[in-house]
Amino acid sequence: MRNADFPFLPKDFIQTQEGLIFAVVSYQAHAGKVGCFLRYIVEGNAWKKIDTEQANQLLQQFYPQYCYQSEQFDAAFHAVALDDIIKHHRPEDKLKQTLEKNATDQIERKLQKLLPILVQYGADIEALGLTGSMLIDQQGATSDIDLVVYGRDEFHKIREAVRLAVDDGLLQLLSPELMEDNFIRRAGELSFDEFAWHDNRKFNKAAIDGTKFDIGMVCLADELEHDNQQYQKQGMRQFITKVVDDHRAFDFPAVYLVEDEITPEIVSFTHSYVGQAKVGEVIEVSGAVECDIATGKSRLIVGSTREAEGEYIKVNR
Repeated sequence: MRNADFPFLPKDFIQTQEGLIFAVVSYQAHAGKVGCFLRYIVEGNAWKKIDTEQANQLLQQFYPQYCYQSEQFDAAFHAVALDDIIKHHRPEDKLKQTLEKNATDQIERKLQKLLPILVQYGADIEALGLTGSMLIDQQGATSDIDLVVYGRDEFHKIREAVRLAVDDGLLQLLSPELMEDNFIRRAGELSFDEFAWHDNRKFNKAAIDGTKFDIGMVCLADELEHDNQQYQKQGMRQFITKVVDDHRAFDFPAVYLVEDEITPEIVSFTHSYVGQAKVGEVIEVSGAVECDIATGKSRLIVGSTREAEGEYIKVNR
């Protein structure tokens, strides 16, 4: 599953000697470095989660070597050289470790209850990993369970397992309170009702005994379409179109092919819009136009910045 020369995948965490933990966000190396975003810093004897603005300010002031401007994508993110990594946290290893021991808190107990339910409905435990706060033992009573699924086919099997388990009452759709919390954290451009309608039909998240869990896909090597083009931002665009291909809708980034001559491809780097639309649906989209310098072909990016202000995908209902 992992490339021996570059064994880093999205949803992994990498740790540096300065007491920084970054979430890996890219499948490929960037100038020999791991593309990522700073997520946790050491505070006392614990890890403290920080937001994007705090992360950028901290790195700019104290660790500018981890700030990275990608010429290929005309975008700023974080990147860590291999020599600066002192620990590589791998979700599949963490899940095995967690299942082999006695649960130490209610979140681990709920995880150990959740996995047999997913397996009962056809999930393959070997395709799963554990990320988020549980990957570094920083979960609390209100933490989510963040699962990784390796492989597109297996991911959709587990989505179906979640749907069936919800239908049978073993799992639950998000309560209004959990949905509200999810909505606030995403801080997107949709209204709460729009957000909840889209989210409830994805089955990439649900609840077990009042705790939200989430499944995120990581593609296998043969599922990746390598992007070696160099892009340049061209300004914002908003339009209505029809989806003609959604087979990469749950990838990261999510990709939708649409009936539009100017930007026939929509790419979302924002988790809120993963799995947002299906083939045949008419959508309203807003994002940043990018032009491939070599070919002149354009695409629309939703999530051109992490906050994605003014950028969205929503189905016309």
